[in-house]
Amino acid sequence: MNNFTYHVYTDVRFGKGQLKALPEVVLPHGKKVLMVYGGGSIKKNGIYQEIHELLKDCEIHELSGIEPNPKITSVRVGVELCKTHGIEVVLAVGGGSVIDASKVIAGGACYDGDPWDLVVDSKKIGKVLPIVAVLTLAATGSEMNKNAVISNMETNEKLGTASHNFKPVAAICDPTYLFTLPAYQTAAGTADIMSHVFEQYFQKTETAYLTDCIAESILKTCIKYCPVALKEPDNYEARANLMWASTQALNGLTSAGKGGGWTCHPVEHELSAFYDITHGVGLAIVTPRWMRYILNEDTAPKFAAYARNVWGIQETDTMKCAAMGIDATEEFFKNCGIPMTLREVGIDDSKLSVMAADAVKFGGLSNAYVPLDEKDVEEILRMSL
Repeated sequence: MNNFTYHVYTDVRFGKGQLKALPEVVLPHGKKVLMVYGGGSIKKNGIYQEIHELLKDCEIHELSGIEPNPKITSVRVGVELCKTHGIEVVLAVGGGSVIDASKVIAGGACYDGDPWDLVVDSKKIGKVLPIVAVLTLAATGSEMNKNAVISNMETNEKLGTASHNFKPVAAICDPTYLFTLPAYQTAAGTADIMSHVFEQYFQKTETAYLTDCIAESILKTCIKYCPVALKEPDNYEARANLMWASTQALNGLTSAGKGGGWTCHPVEHELSAFYDITHGVGLAIVTPRWMRYILNEDTAPKFAAYARNVWGIQETDTMKCAAMGIDATEEFFKNCGIPMTLREVGIDDSKLSVMAADAVKFGGLSNAYVPLDEKDVEEILRMSL
């Protein structure tokens, strides 16, 4: 097991009705608030109105319309609002896209240059305004981690950045906010959760036994409860377990004692950068193909362990067992209603080589579980068509 630092920073308020704690977690940081959100769903379900009532003593400014793949153009608007109004706290109300945008807004508010600089070079991130998150979608884990991903459609770049200062000071996680999610978002969000775990589970470190056991439990939770949430959208048990799985999947817990580059996320970032598709859907399409592409005598034992410990597959032949686990993964995504080919989401083969080159350029794939070059990535994308 590698050395690691695990800094539990975010004050998480989890459960039904926890929004009432909002003044308690916001007011110590200031009364000038920028509320960042996406579409109009928080107005339809009452969250918007309740927030205004709870923070009636605050001066609230708003930035709405954050995109599913948050764009730097929206971030720039948020930064300008912060600087113009002397914002003291950024309140992110939404899923990972809203929280990611809020992180870079909070950093850009304390930076003299273009906020895109903070995405391209995380070393430029310094002071960050306090961020409070109200989570409405289980997917990215952004409510308790240091990461943010922003798209620049002018350059067809979707890049990740990170800073410990990006970690929200508090996160309110009420599973009832997931009741009204469309099935498509529930399924895509679950695929995103599972992909976060896969990226950390399939790494070269073989001695982080406890960390891998935790990862397997999160995957089993997704497999158990996503179908329940799809069938019974207001099932609190299912929603609560998926929401907590999302948070735990990417807050440092499943990478403790491990390390290395990711694979499917850098590849999918290129799909989103060029075609603006749903992130979780792209991950679900690419992941089983990546698994099959890298399956060999060296990786088979890990994939077989995954098949046995997560899916309960009892096949004794290691290679067969590994293949069965990959098949089960693809079938699960398909049964959740996720498109399983790139053509189904409007992607053809015209830009595969360009996307493959950028994935290698920006993704650190030479340090992944199985190192990949441009030809490898292009082949995985072709397998995904």
